[in-house]
Amino acid sequence: MRHFLCSATMLCSLTFAVTAAHAEMLFPEKDELTIGFIKLTDMAPLAIAKEMHFFEDEGLYVTLEAQANWKVLLDRVITGELDGAHMLAGQPLAATIGYGTEAHIVTPFSMDLNGNAITVSNAVWDRMKENIPVGPDGKPEHPIKADALKPVVEAYKAEGKPFKMGMVFPVSTHNYELRYWLAAGGINPGYYSPGDISGQIQADALLSVTPPPQMPATMEAGTIDGYCVGEPWNQAAVFKGIGVPVVTDYDIWKNNPEKVFGLTEEFTQKYPQTTLGLTKALIRAAMWLDENDNANREEAVEILSRPEYVGADAEVIANSMTGTFEYEKGDTRPAADFNVFFRHYATYPYYSDAVWYLTQMRRWGQIAEPQEDGWYDEVARSVYLPDIYLEAARQLIDEGHATEADFPFDTDGYKPATNEFIDGVTYDGRHPNAYLESFPIGLKGDEVIDGNKIAGR
Repeated sequence: MRHFLCSATMLCSLTFAVTAAHAEMLFPEKDELTIGFIKLTDMAPLAIAKEMHFFEDEGLYVTLEAQANWKVLLDRVITGELDGAHMLAGQPLAATIGYGTEAHIVTPFSMDLNGNAITVSNAVWDRMKENIPVGPDGKPEHPIKADALKPVVEAYKAEGKPFKMGMVFPVSTHNYELRYWLAAGGINPGYYSPGDISGQIQADALLSVTPPPQMPATMEAGTIDGYCVGEPWNQAAVFKGIGVPVVTDYDIWKNNPEKVFGLTEEFTQKYPQTTLGLTKALIRAAMWLDENDNANREEAVEILSRPEYVGADAEVIANSMTGTFEYEKGDTRPAADFNVFFRHYATYPYYSDAVWYLTQMRRWGQIAEPQEDGWYDEVARSVYLPDIYLEAARQLIDEGHATEADFPFDTDGYKPATNEFIDGVTYDGRHPNAYLESFPIGLKGDEVIDGNKIAGR
């Protein structure tokens, strides 16, 4: 594996290029920028930074450009056609370690927490409901675990039919959340190997890639039986009457990181003030989205519904963006933290978040060989750049746009251990191999995939 850490001197020169001029206007080295995104609700910080002129406040003139899919988006960042992009949290990590497209992609900014859900077709839901307890109000008890789906998957197998589910990209949060949920219910979502990148080795449920906007139509056509995706494409299934969201990622892992703002390492080194300006503008956008108990969300919904951004009906976007989430038609429940953009230190790029994604890559065979705990930390520090984030935060405080309490200045980059997962397993980012050992389904220790079997080394 290639060496990907920049030296401490290089990082300091990048991060603190303007430390002495906190309250002074930045002078970006490149002021006309094109930034990519996928048509999802969580691209909101980019749209808001543009519409509220936060980019312009930093001397940046930004064009936002929707991309066809995550691979095209990543490739165009690598080639320089895009200066940066709204990315899946796993993309910079996978690219940096050479899984799939190889390039050193970094992030100084985490875009949001939560925001995804798992939806199944009406036919699957009808069979799942038989296995779900009902509350006093006559509605299914939530959160719904994959235990309720397991008999359905087993019935499909007995009938000689594959059970198929969609996710948006092999290194997407959605892939790992869907796999986590399935495995927690005793359903094997399958393994990857260097010779078989389908991710379907030993799988009870067959997962494959479907672009987010195509999820509802693909399920309606019967090509897949369910999917994991971000909004508004779960609520779209409810509005179309073709499916039922059964669990949100908030219930799979409370306040999980979702998207990041990705740039090449080369860009951040060549344009340090531009990078800092982008980070400042995005922090301000995230603050705007969450401030005053989400008071700006209705305006955000209108902006996102425009065709140049998400382009879905405002009513559909509002269903999850304004503090509620609808499961079955008419079963709307409070979900204040379904979309979080700033509170809970959502925008800080925590090393422990990066390590979690790497553990899932290892768990399912995308990282084929065992790695020491220190390797996970090293990769996280090479991709996540909290020093740039904190320098941007410090400037915003000095300019009167934020306060000291808005940012975790005292963190070492690792969140405290947490068991707020749907299966109650405790995650401590400082001990990734011990975490992997805690799962009955998934690679651990010296295990590797040999052909279609798990083998020890």
